[in-house]
Amino acid sequence: MVRLPLTPAEVERGQRLGALLRRSRGDRSILATALEARVSPETLRKIESGRVATPAFPTIAAVAEVLGLSLDEVWAEISRPGDGSATDSAARDGRQRVAS
Repeated sequence: MVRLPLTPAEVERGQRLGALLRRSRGDRSILATALEARVSPETLRKIESGRVATPAFPTIAAVAEVLGLSLDEVWAEISRPGDGSATDSAARDGRQRVAS
């Protein structure tokens, strides 16, 4: 299966997700958080750094539960518009794909 490149909006959303998880983790170690969520520490590290911009839903659900975040809170944080440039660009890309 060929994976399409991420849009700027997806990359930005991944960065917001990583920042939210880092803030929510506070002083807890990545290792302790990952083990409690039953994900690998490397996976959590990649999500927090934005290197994995579109992690699997069960992974995010497990980490959110450990950090005491509701999925509504996670979605609200990652879906809010940023400075508009990536979102506007993604909207244009979407219109171009439909038109093609």
